[in-house]
Amino acid sequence: MQIDTLLFASYADALGMERVRLTLPAGATVSDALAELRALPGGDRLPPAPLVAINLSYVRTDSALSVGDELAVIPPVAGG
Repeated sequence: MQIDTLLFASYADALGMERVRLTLPAGATVSDALAELRALPGGDRLPPAPLVAINLSYVRTDSALSVGDELAVIPPVAGG
């Protein structure tokens, strides 16, 4: 299955792109998608458990993905 993945701020900078399409096996989880991202150049800069959302809803890394999902990987933000 294919999953569109959105990367923001420092994560987009680390991987050199804001969007990447991942091909994952059926039954894959967010953790599986993150492992694929970490295998890309610059992916080693992703933290062990980044904030993630599927289709605009925050989820845990053990959440299952489905065909056509949009996964967002969101870096921490600080305000002032």
